[in-house]
Amino acid sequence: MLKAIILTGLISASLLSCDVRNKDKQASLTNTDTTKMASAEPTTVQIIDSAYNFGKVIDGEIVEYSYRFKNVGKAPLVIATATASCGCTVPEKPEQPVLPGEIGFIKVKFNSEGRVGQAEKKVNVTSNASPDFPQLMLTGEVVAKAK
Repeated sequence: MLKAIILTGLISASLLSCDVRNKDKQASLTNTDTTKMASAEPTTVQIIDSAYNFGKVIDGEIVEYSYRFKNVGKAPLVIATATASCGCTVPEKPEQPVLPGEIGFIKVKFNSEGRVGQAEKKVNVTSNASPDFPQLMLTGEVVAKAK
């Protein structure tokens, strides 16, 4: 009985340590991506959409929008991060560099649940664009559900 408990404990500890290593690996991949971006040759980006007003939505609706931009420079555009001003807004950046002449997208999902009132969310993008990638804006109004 005691051997079974000890064996179970050892197996659990082993599995937990694997998970920690996996998280460390993910963190180092992010650091590698940032290093690649920092060493990437600067390029120029033309913003097609920098602001989106979704109008009025009912509390609980999900708003999705894809901001468009074009790499008008001579080097690949590497987007290292896309972060939002609030946890209710989740941006998705391109995983691959956007080549010169190509159009890229940053998709944003806004969860309006519990956010009744005016909404103004900001998305900050870190890239090798020069000048810097401008801040993206998502605005609108969340109205309460009818009772």
